[in-house]
Amino acid sequence: MGIVSNKAEKPVLFAGIRLKAVKIFFDLLAVFAASVLSALTLQATESLFGGAFWMALGFRMACLLVFFLLFHEYRVSYTFFSVPDLLRLGGGLACTIAVELLACVVFEPSNLQSTVLYCLILAFFTCLLRFFRRLRGYLISCQVQQRKQKRVLIVGAGAAGMTLIKDLKITDKQDFMPVAIADDNPRKLGEYIYGVKVVGTIDQVPEISKAYKVSHIFVAIPSASPKELREILQKCQVSGVKVQTLPGLYQLASGTVGVSKVRDVDVQDLLGREPFSVDLDEITGYIENSVVLVTGGGGSIGSELCRQIATHRPRQLIVFDVYENNAYDIEQELKRRYSALNLLVLIGSVRDKGKMEDVFQKYRPDIVFNAAAHKHVPLMETSPNEAVKNNVFGTLNVARCSDKYKAKCFVQISTDKAVNPTNIMGATKRICEMIVQAIGRHSQTRFVAVRFGNVLGSNGSVIPLFKKQIAEGGPVTVTHKDIVRYFMTIPEAVSLVLQAGAYAKCGEIFVLDMGEQVRIYDLAQNLIRLSGLEPGKDIQIVCTGLRPGEKLYEERLMDEEGMQRTENKMINIGKPLEFDEELLFKKLDELYQAAYEETDNMKEMIHELVPTYRIDRR
Repeated sequence: MGIVSNKAEKPVLFAGIRLKAVKIFFDLLAVFAASVLSALTLQATESLFGGAFWMALGFRMACLLVFFLLFHEYRVSYTFFSVPDLLRLGGGLACTIAVELLACVVFEPSNLQSTVLYCLILAFFTCLLRFFRRLRGYLISCQVQQRKQKRVLIVGAGAAGMTLIKDLKITDKQDFMPVAIADDNPRKLGEYIYGVKVVGTIDQVPEISKAYKVSHIFVAIPSASPKELREILQKCQVSGVKVQTLPGLYQLASGTVGVSKVRDVDVQDLLGREPFSVDLDEITGYIENSVVLVTGGGGSIGSELCRQIATHRPRQLIVFDVYENNAYDIEQELKRRYSALNLLVLIGSVRDKGKMEDVFQKYRPDIVFNAAAHKHVPLMETSPNEAVKNNVFGTLNVARCSDKYKAKCFVQISTDKAVNPTNIMGATKRICEMIVQAIGRHSQTRFVAVRFGNVLGSNGSVIPLFKKQIAEGGPVTVTHKDIVRYFMTIPEAVSLVLQAGAYAKCGEIFVLDMGEQVRIYDLAQNLIRLSGLEPGKDIQIVCTGLRPGEKLYEERLMDEEGMQRTENKMINIGKPLEFDEELLFKKLDELYQAAYEETDNMKEMIHELVPTYRIDRR
């Protein structure tokens, strides 16, 4: 191994020696040229190339080499020559010039004029050698800029903005040309950064965009809080051009700022709140060294559950899903990212009681996350029997197996649509909550249900639909101008679900605090503007009317459930409601038979079981 390593290091070592030799050669050539030019300029040609000339030249070369080596001048990269490197060069030159002048005063005071001229020419040549690459890069960047067509306004004159401008100027892989900068720091107004002027404040972005005919705005303020970023983006989007941004500081921590990091503005940037945080120690405490089963593990929520669980060292992670393509995708991802993970992927349906019995009997999961469900509201309105088969009886199968095989914890993924439901999906989820509470009262397993609202970017959510409609040229469809929803990201929702599992005791319903509700119509307008288009002009927004089972707003708790805070203020507990368990399981038997007989009266039967369910007759 040592022999192989030495062989590999030799080319690198020789290359470094050759590079230093080239630098020394050019510095010595600069000494020679400065000596000749200073003599020629003062018409001292009679002494040129005489014995005294060569003695002086040898002394000068030795002097420069000694001091440049002392100041480590030949370790400097000329490609990235910076201010500290310039100071190091200045130190070496100062010492060289001081010795040269001292020797002249002592031995040949009559040559003082020639010596001073020599020192000036030498300083010029050595600096030129070191800045040649930077100058060449600048000239190339000027040629590159002349070919670029997309004019860009940079918002932010800080370190990130400076680096971004530099990157835009030198890269020939992007067609962007920075033409102006906007920043709220009054001391920077009028300054130039890599040749680009700070021309105004962020409030003036619409006017600047018009004056400089920009086609793109890059927001380069990664240190801005989510609230500050939302305000900046709202000011930028009025300009009617495409807005893009750098990621936040936490995303840039492991990378460099540059044009490759610029991304389209995500609707998450417009929510204007800090990301939710969790106590990772609590999560690790009950996940570590446990066998964890995730049903619906290939879906949006289920797959993110698997990702986060994989980081907390489970003894085994079992991914269970009926859809093999999703299951395959998450399996391959987890294998790539967590090679040491004990992973098992199983194909099957939670409806299949025999299959669930087999899984629990063989693998004895300690923790169960039940994310398997039909969740599309309009589709379930026209297929209520399928919603009951999958959501209600799939949950019942998994919950009963968890109790029978003494799992430590069972976490049911629920929804805010379960509160006073107006659609069959929400009503089936409310029945699932009742099942969890009923079984949990008599079980050694800790049962819990977790409610949250709309998840940004999940399969079937509104945001991907809006983006697709904008890409196709519109129209963007909104069911009602006043409809509002709670939003959170997939990682936020899942991390809070994991922590709720740590809090679970017996049958609680945990409700995630998702901040203020957001108007869907406003989201549509913002996404259109941030795509560089004008709502109502370039892209139309069409209100199609509320769909069957859809409400204008969602609720997180029923009045009688109350509200109790946990240590994590983003997680609240709803008080378990009293209901007749015997009647519940009797009605479930009737629902099961009716669902598989394909009854046309399923909604009415569910209303008997969930009195708060209001049937939509549209």
